[in-house]
Order: sequence, then structure tokens, then C-alpha cells
Amino acid sequence: MSILKTVALFVALLLVGMGSLQAAPTLASVMKAEETGGKPPVLVDGGLLGALGSSMDAMHDQLGMSLHLLDTWRLRTERAADEAGELAGQVVTQPARSGMGDLLMLTVLWFGCFIGLMLAGKLLARYLNNSRLVRTRPRVCLLIGYGVPYVLPAVLALALTLYGSRFLEDSFGRSLALCLTYASSGGVFCAALVLSLSVMFDVGHKRRAVQIIRQYSLRPLFAIGFFAALSDATNNPSIAQDFGRNVASCVSVLSGLAACFIFAYLAIKLRRPVAHLIRNRALAQRLGQPALQESLRIFSILWYWPILLMLLVSALNLLGVGEGSERALRSALLTSGLLIATVFLSTILHHSFRTRLRATGAYKERFLTVIYALLRIALAVAFIELLAQIWGFSLLAFASDSHTGQVISDSLGHILLILLVTWLAWVVLDTAIQQALEPSITRRGTHQPSTRTKTILPLLRNAIKVILVVVCTITTMANLGVNVAPFLAGAGVIGLAIGFGSQQLVQDVITGLFIIIEDTISVGDWVVVDSNHAGTVEGLTIRTLRLRDSRGYVHSVPFGQIKAVINHSRQFAYAFFSIQFTYDSDMDKATDLIREAGRQISDDPLLSLSLQGSLTVFGVDSMNLDGVTMTAQFRTMSGAQSSISRAFNARLKKLVDKSVDVHFAQHYPQGFLMPVRGPDENAQSAPEPQHSTLVLPDMPPPSR
Repeated sequence: MSILKTVALFVALLLVGMGSLQAAPTLASVMKAEETGGKPPVLVDGGLLGALGSSMDAMHDQLGMSLHLLDTWRLRTERAADEAGELAGQVVTQPARSGMGDLLMLTVLWFGCFIGLMLAGKLLARYLNNSRLVRTRPRVCLLIGYGVPYVLPAVLALALTLYGSRFLEDSFGRSLALCLTYASSGGVFCAALVLSLSVMFDVGHKRRAVQIIRQYSLRPLFAIGFFAALSDATNNPSIAQDFGRNVASCVSVLSGLAACFIFAYLAIKLRRPVAHLIRNRALAQRLGQPALQESLRIFSILWYWPILLMLLVSALNLLGVGEGSERALRSALLTSGLLIATVFLSTILHHSFRTRLRATGAYKERFLTVIYALLRIALAVAFIELLAQIWGFSLLAFASDSHTGQVISDSLGHILLILLVTWLAWVVLDTAIQQALEPSITRRGTHQPSTRTKTILPLLRNAIKVILVVVCTITTMANLGVNVAPFLAGAGVIGLAIGFGSQQLVQDVITGLFIIIEDTISVGDWVVVDSNHAGTVEGLTIRTLRLRDSRGYVHSVPFGQIKAVINHSRQFAYAFFSIQFTYDSDMDKATDLIREAGRQISDDPLLSLSLQGSLTVFGVDSMNLDGVTMTAQFRTMSGAQSSISRAFNARLKKLVDKSVDVHFAQHYPQGFLMPVRGPDENAQSAPEPQHSTLVLPDMPPPSR
């Protein structure tokens, strides 16, 4: 019944796939729908590859770097160099007019105020940390230790410096001093503020990550704040007037780029400690909110990508590439939000399907996996489309408005549909084969599949995989615009040539197919092939038989070389015994000993499981110079005859050793061992049984 369901499902799947392929819009239908004046429009020849090739020039014109921007920056740098030369000459020739004294005075003022306020702030922080309310709160102590000695002195020193600069005249030295003090205050403020915020995470298992962040981020944070503040200061119109517009512009751009690069380096370097702070929570929270924990885990992996994206947009905006600053910043923020939303949706989708995949049923599990993959693909396509619309481009509009987009979308649609149908077909067939190979559970117990099933189904699975891959590859190449007719013709000719040149290979394949179909050999059988190779069958391919002999060696035998097969592992076997006794042995007692050994085998709780009947004694089979031969046999399970034979021989040997009337024959003429009888014993008609004495013929008879 399960096989019929599988076949019906597979046929329905193929019909649905063929109907979808026929109902899908093709290139011919698009051309027919757009006919104007009775003439079809000339779109693009060659399928997807041709469409991509024809649109390469247009994309190069739209996405290529403009040479006008390079010329603008070259001219700006030349003018900035001229302005810097003039400023240097003015400083050398007229130091008082250029305000170098103002530079020194304001720098000393800021530095003195900052050092004094920092020392006072440390004393104040020490006093506050020793108070009763703060002493028991270590994180508050660390927050005060960063905020009071560094953040407040940087802000107050900058405010005092700005107030003191109001009493000085405008000059190059005054502007330079204000820029440097503003940048230094920004660097101190940035480093102290971030380290103060990191104190909030300094608890429990997160403490090590916070220590790593403090160790590696102090100098980069100061550099980021310094260059960012310097870029903002030189962008001021009054500062630009004192420095020169081109010099101020170049300094502002270079400082901003330096801040972006250092920020990107710091984000990449600290991605693991920050990820540790994001995803590591208390055990109760992790167990109570698994969906949120999984979302945080994924977000901890991707947290620095939105930052890198915004830094890239900021760097391009500083260089003048792309749109205005407001629109670029808005697009970057929307991109970051879209990325985070996509990650959370993907996490929710993953958790919902992971809980449903635990349901019973192999087909349901595999089909839910396919649906999950399709939803992930749809989510990725939606993300790409929304991202393109954020940056002013639409894939749907490109696919519907332009002829090239129509060809590309149609070709991609056909390819995706082919891949989907192939995947579904493989899921159905592979699941059916795996279900057939698994042990079936019934009320009577667990039943293993037959050896024939274990042999044929893996070969059938590999053949189905090859067929599906070949068909999918050919149809995909056809939709890409590749002419597959010469390829198929060439493949046919090559296959015919290979068939004539490899007759032995074809013979091996055909012989192997018949051996597998007729169930002559199965995996696990002990076989003897042409009396040259013997061993356990470990595997069957389409061409060879793999055996492992009793010494552990592996033999690979082509099927074409197999003429006869002796299979020792089918239904049942016989443990055959051939025992030779001497002529003076009592045959009745020998028969009783054989039956006693067989009875012991039958009474053994383990050996009896391998028997299919009691011992059959055939009697005296032959007589020769060595002695009298008696035969017997057990009917056993296939493969158990050797163990039964060994156990029987061991028991019979012990029984014969204890008997005085039964002796095993020797492998040399028994004339050398002759019984010695008295002269009166030959004359008696019914002699009484006596124990004979064996002597060698060249020894004298015993004296009476």
C-alpha cells in the first residue's frame, strides 16, 4: 500500500510539474503578446546568457565610475596644496600675525584645565566610591570612576577654552587651537563614554568580554572621537575661512575617512566580545525564551554588518559618490532596519518549522523541509527587492518594463521551476527508498528488510539520482540559452563509441543486473565465486562484487568474470560430519556416542537456536584402509553450519576419549596396529569380549 501511495504521489507530482511548465510564461508567449503591426519585437537571442550579455554595456554605463569626480578631487587637492603653502609661508614670515601665540596659549589653557579637573575628579570619585550608598554597588563605582574623572573634565575644559578664545582675535593659530582642543575633548569624551557604558555589562559570565573590550578599545575609541570631532570642526565655515576652503575640505574628508576606517577595524576586532555580551544571558532566560535567545544569537553574529554598511555609506558620502548626505544616511538606516527585521523573521520561521519537524511521518518531515526552504528563498527575494527599492532600484520594475528583464525573469522562472520539480521528485523517491530500507515495526516485533531489498534499493537510488541530475542539467542548459541538440547528438555518438570500445564493461554491467534481479547474491551472504574467491559480500556496484575473505582481505570481482556462484547463506544449510573409527571399534557404541554428542548440541540453549531439526545419523558410509567411516548431519540456519560442526567435533572428541570400545582411525594403515589374541580364543565359537592389547608386529608376543 505504501508503494502504491508513493507511485501515485510521484505521478501526480510529475503531472503538476509538467502543467506548471506548460502554464508558465515563455519567451514565445511574451513575444506574441507584444507583437505590434504583425511583427514580433526583437528581444534577445540566447536565453539568459544572451540577455545578460546584451545588457552588459548598459549596466557598465549606469554603474561605472564617473571621471568627473576624479577630476574634481584632483583639482581640489592642487588648490589645497597651494593654500597650505601660503599658510606655511605666512607662519614663517609673520608668526605674530598668524596667531601662533594664541595657539600655544589656548593649548596650554585646555591642557591645564583638563589635568586639574581630572585630578579633582579622581579625588571626587574616590570620595563618592567610599560612601555607604555606592560602596556596595561595584558597577556604580566603575561608572563614577570613568565619568567623573574623564567625561566631565573633557566637557568643562572645552567650555573654558571656548570661553577664553572669545577674548582673542580671529587668526590661523586660534582656529587651529580650537580644532585641536575640540578634537581632543571629543576623543576623551568618546572613549570615556563607551567605557562607562561597558560597565553596565560587567557582571558574571560577561566580565571577561568587558575586560577584552576595555583592553583593546581605549586608543581606537580616542582616535575615532578625535578624527570625527576634527572632521566636524574643519567643516565649520569660520574655520574654513581661516584655513582655506580647500585645505579645510581635504582635512575634513581625510579625518572622516580615518574615523570610519578605525571604527570599522574596531567593530571587526571586537565582534566576538560584543557578540558574547549580546547573546549570553542567564540560564532561566535562555530556557524560558528560546525564540528570543535564537534571535539574539543570530543578531550577535550579524551585529557589525549594519555598522560597516553605514560606515561605507558615510565614506562614500564624504568622497562625494552617490546621493546627498541626508538621503544616503536615511537609506543606510533603512537598510540596517531591514536587515535586522529579516534576521528576526528568519529566526521565527526557523523556530516554527523546527518544532513542526518533530512530528511523525517521513514524508511530512521532508515536505516541511522543502516548504521551509521555499519560504527562506521567498524571504531572501523580498529582502533583495526591498533593499533595491531603498537605494532607488526595483527588480520587479526591471523584470516587467524592459525586454531584457522579461527574458531574464522568464529564464530564471523556468530554471527555478525545473529545480523545484526535480527536488520534489527526489524527495518523494528518496523517502520511499529510505522507508523501505528501515526496519518495520509490528505487533510481533521488528522485521528487518530482506537482503535483496538492501541490495537493489541503494543501486536504484543512485540510478534515480543520476537520471534526475542529468535531466535537470540538460533542461537548465536549454533555458540558459545553450543549444543542447548538438550536445545530445555528440553524447549519443560518444556513448555508442564507448559501448563498442568497452564490451567487457557492458558485459559486466548486464551480468550484474541479472545477478541482482535474480537475487543470486545479496549483501551479507557468504559466497564462493568460481572456486577462486570466497568471502562475505560487503557491497554490490553496477559492475563489481566486493568480498571480504576470512583473513580480512577485500576482493573486487567484476560480474563478467563470474561463471558459477556457491552461496552458503540461503534459507538453510547442513552441518555434515564424517567420522572414521578403527575396525575393532564397536559400531553400536560409536553410533550411541554420535547421538549423545548431537543430543548435547540440541540441549545447548545457544546452539539450539541455530538448528532446524535433530541430528540425523546415516550409519556406516564406507570402509577403507584407514578405517570405518560413519556420517551424520544437522540441518542448521544459513551460516551457522561451521559453528555447529566445531561444537559437535569438540563434544564427540571428549566422549570418544572416555570410551574404551570406540577409537578414532589413524591416517596410516592399521596393519601396524594389530590386536593380539590368544590361541584358545581362535578355537572358541563364541568368544567372550576381552580388551585387546595392541603391539607392533616386530615385537615379541607377551609371555604367558
